Amino acid sequence: MGLLHDHSCDHGHAPAEASAPAAPGAPRGPRASVLPGRRGLVRALVITGVFMLAEFVGGILTNSLALIADAGHMLTDAAAMALSLFAIWFACRPATAEKSYGYLRIEILAALFNGIGLALLSAFIFWEAWERFRSPPAVKVPLMLAIACAGLVVNAVCALVLHRSHHGNLNVRGAYAHVLGDLLGSVGAVAAGAVMLATGWYRADPLASAAVGVLILISAIRLVLQAVDVLLEAVPKHIDLEIVERELTAVAGVRSVHDVHVWTISSGVHLMTCHAVLDDGEHARDPHAVLERLQDLVRSKFDIEHSTIQIEARDLRDREREGAFCERL
Repeated sequence: MGLLHDHSCDHGHAPAEASAPAAPGAPRGPRASVLPGRRGLVRALVITGVFMLAEFVGGILTNSLALIADAGHMLTDAAAMALSLFAIWFACRPATAEKSYGYLRIEILAALFNGIGLALLSAFIFWEAWERFRSPPAVKVPLMLAIACAGLVVNAVCALVLHRSHHGNLNVRGAYAHVLGDLLGSVGAVAAGAVMLATGWYRADPLASAAVGVLILISAIRLVLQAVDVLLEAVPKHIDLEIVERELTAVAGVRSVHDVHVWTISSGVHLMTCHAVLDDGEHARDPHAVLERLQDLVRSKFDIEHSTIQIEARDLRDREREGAFCERL
């Protein structure tokens, strides 16, 4: 229907621009975006797994819900990190004829499951905290406080390890949210231990656990909403569709644009499709040049590396909207 229909993306071709050669067998293009954070995840997983066992045993020995809740959170941390590592490995598999975008969405599914796991954990903490608040058991405070302080140090180390690579990657961000929640859990356990040591008020233990549960639930809701937005192919947060349309229309040789769609496949991997109607001026005599200008614009100004732009000599939106599929409110 259009004069030109082009894809600007790395599907295994060499890029148009000169670039440094990738290492043999190394993922290229969008698959490379899921790799940051892998080494940090491995380190954090080992640290978390070792101390999780120590904290769980300490929680049993001291009869502290705050420690047991923190150990349970560390278990979900370990599971979240393992799931994130699996997602990174799986997402780097090459695209196939059946899955033309490969397995990049595995990252989003892992983030969604991590968020659901956080929500379930907070529900368990709320229930157990309520039971213990009604009938608070005695806690071996000195040992509990010592273990909580050690847990605080361990979780701080894990948070620092993951902090460098959680930006821009929803999957690693999910694991980072787990670790931050666990860090807050350790802070709550230390605070509860200090209160109990000073006053003997054992209800401080379930209260601290419930407060941490609220923070965990907030992180879970945010993570799930972000993952659902990607799965629903919502417009990325940094994109204003009206501005995109206005900028595209301002390109020399373009009369109008329609059916503009921008969505996200995986963290940092944004896609766009649109139809551009040429004007009758001199700039539109070379449709390839118009197409290049449009692609350069969306790449440089909106950080969209993959664009599919159909060039039309006349507006075909009426024919293309017979089912009103692209109609916006």
